[in-house]
Amino acid sequence: MLEKSKAFSGFSVDDIQRARRFYGNTLGLKVAEENGLLHLHLPGGTNVLIYPKQNHTPASFTILNFPVDNIERAVDELTKNGVKMERYEGAIKTDEKGIHRGGGPLIAWFKDPAGNICSVVEQKAA
Repeated sequence: MLEKSKAFSGFSVDDIQRARRFYGNTLGLKVAEENGLLHLHLPGGTNVLIYPKQNHTPASFTILNFPVDNIERAVDELTKNGVKMERYEGAIKTDEKGIHRGGGPLIAWFKDPAGNICSVVEQKAA
């Protein structure tokens, strides 16, 4: 029944204009606004809906993962653009730059202005 449907994901924010500036200007992604909703157009043809929610609660999990060829460069560029990388201690530990280097791919997390968690994850081109 849905095998031909072009499904898309979505998440809420507490301020659409702040989200538009963050995803469009800070991260440099293509963003379109229509009827008070944001349409995030990701490379590769994926689209994500960002919608306002008055009683928004930030996601407690990673909502978007951005594959990058070089995590060091990605983290440096994000930091230069004012993005604060998250620091974790415990089962998942990050270094001083915010990069997790313990098992699995190299990954670093950051939050959007609404507190939702995003990541950059190193994936070498095949």
